[in-house]
This record gives sequence, C-alpha cells and structure tokens, in this order.
Amino acid sequence: MSSNRSGPQSASSTPAELPVLGAPVRERADAARNRIRVLQAAEKLFAERGVDAVTMDDVAGAAGVGKGTLYRRFGDKSGLAMALLDQRERELQEQILTGPPPLGPGAEPADRLGAFIEAYLDLLDRQLDLVLLSETATTGARFRTGAHTLWRQHCRHLLETGGADGAGIAADVLLAALSAEQVRHWRRDREISSAALAQSLVRLVRTWLP
Repeated sequence: MSSNRSGPQSASSTPAELPVLGAPVRERADAARNRIRVLQAAEKLFAERGVDAVTMDDVAGAAGVGKGTLYRRFGDKSGLAMALLDQRERELQEQILTGPPPLGPGAEPADRLGAFIEAYLDLLDRQLDLVLLSETATTGARFRTGAHTLWRQHCRHLLETGGADGAGIAADVLLAALSAEQVRHWRRDREISSAALAQSLVRLVRTWLP
C-alpha cells in the first residue's frame, strides 16, 4: 500500500484521472519464490496469533528464509502487512474498473457507491488488523497510499456524477468512516455487525445525492 504503487491512468468508463495500482516489479525466480513463502507464512501466523503477537523472526523462521533477506525485502512488519494487502486491493480495483455492476461500470452512482462500501467493509472484515497496521505505521500513513488515492478519486467521481455538493470533502468523510481504526471501533467495541454498518453508511451516502 505504499504511495509509489499508483501507476498508469485508467481508460475505462471510470474517471480518466483514476489511478491504477501498479503492476508488481519483475523479479528473479528465486526471489519470487522467497516472497511467496514469506507472505504465505506471514498470513498464516497473523491469522493464528494476531498481528501484534507475530515478530519478523517468527515469519523468517516459518518461511525458511534468513532474517536479513526478510528485512531487506519488506523493511518491517508494516511492510509485510502492505504486501499482504496488495493482492486484495488489486482484486477490488479490478472489480471497480472492469467488473460487473453495481461495483463496476454501468450502474447509477448511488448504487456503485453502495457496492463499494459493502466490498470495502468485506475486505476489512478479512484483513482488519493488517489494514490497521498499514494505516497507522506512521502519522498520516493511510493518506499516502496509492490505494487511498484510488478509493478517494473513485468515490469523489461518483459523488460528483451523482450531483453531490462538496464531493471532495464528502469522499474524505466517507473514507474516514471506512478507516480501519473507525471500523474496528464499530465492529469490536460497539459490536455493530458488518451488514448493519454497511446499511447505515449506504443510507448516509444516499442523503448526499439528489
């Protein structure tokens, strides 16, 4: 989820300025195998123990790679989180750009916004701790990611197309509500179900549209 992942611009029916998460960097076959082993090991350990309880040493041992290799490739645990989230974000991006409606092109703006909210909450349900780690690694980290830029421009475009006033601020408000920290509070502290949360946010967004 680093900021340098935004790549060439979209030519689909989504807005022309919508950034596209860049393709993975080409790598040697042995490096690719190591990366896959590390990500698989990290995903398994995070799911079993929780992100906070897993160390980089744990991941290196489970993946069968040297600690130096791990640190050179990913930097730290937040780097691992970003790499794990990358595929999920790419899948969501692909559905937004070329998938079937209502998430993909061809539906009304309100319906596409509702579908995005539901799809993003589903992503958070599966990867909440990892998204939280990547968004809070440093102050303002979530605003510097290529994915956040993509989601914001997508939401802003749909809000503008739907006739919302102040579409840019409205997109920021929506994404603030979808931040991992806020969603964790609603889901775990307030015990609001994902379905109820999606319904409330979709209803709110529809009030912004004529």
